[in-house]
Amino acid sequence: MPNKKRLVWYLLLATLATFELQSALAGDVAAARTKVQTICQICHGADGVAVIPGAANLSGQQKEYLVTQLRAFRSGSRVEAQMSIVAKTLTDADIENLADWYAAIKVSVEMPKE
Repeated sequence: MPNKKRLVWYLLLATLATFELQSALAGDVAAARTKVQTICQICHGADGVAVIPGAANLSGQQKEYLVTQLRAFRSGSRVEAQMSIVAKTLTDADIENLADWYAAIKVSVEMPKE
């Protein structure tokens, strides 16, 4: 009988943890959307498709790559006039949220016709 009570407690805790994680993720999406709309979309588009020449397309890019590059811009180990300024304003949470946002955008690829 004690094992059943323990199992019920574990299931209850797991359910609560899952609910808390989903709530946190929802907040992260909202934070990312706000940051994208106020800063990123000017060059990279809200959908991650660059809207100005020379800006990178970010949609579908790997999260780890985006985090690494944003941190490099922020630290100054990678330099580009606009990104070096913008990245200095980003917190670690901002970088994670933005990387999640752009990595989650689905991209389809079409090969060139011969």
